[in-house]
Amino acid sequence: MTTYYSEDHEWITVEETTATVGITAHAAAELGDIVFIEQKEEGDEFESGDEIGVIESVKAASEIYAPVDGEIIEANELLESNPGALNDNPEGDAWIYKIKLTDPAQLEGLMDLAGYKTFIA
Repeated sequence: MTTYYSEDHEWITVEETTATVGITAHAAAELGDIVFIEQKEEGDEFESGDEIGVIESVKAASEIYAPVDGEIIEANELLESNPGALNDNPEGDAWIYKIKLTDPAQLEGLMDLAGYKTFIA
C-alpha cells in the first residue's frame, strides 16, 4: 500500500480502488486533546477539497477536507465513542473513513512522506 499526504494534513492509503483517510500525527499534535469528531455518512459523495467532517479539540475546531473525489463506504465508529483515539494513533487504528475512489489519477497531486515532511518543516 502507498500512503499519500495532502496540504490539509490528511493522509490516504490506497488498495486498488479503496482508500483509507485520516489526519496526520502532525495535525493531531497541533490540535491537542481531541474531544469530538463529526463524520459524514456512508454513501455520501464528495469532491477533492470538500469538507467531509469536523474535529473539535480543547484548542480549536478544524475541518477535514477530502484529498480526492470519492464516496464514503465506511466511517470509523470507534471515533464516535473515543475521539481521543485520534491523538493516540492518528495514522493507524484511528482512521476516519474508507472511501471508494472516483478518480485515482488525483493521487498524483498529493505528496509522498518525504514531501510531507518537507512541507511541515
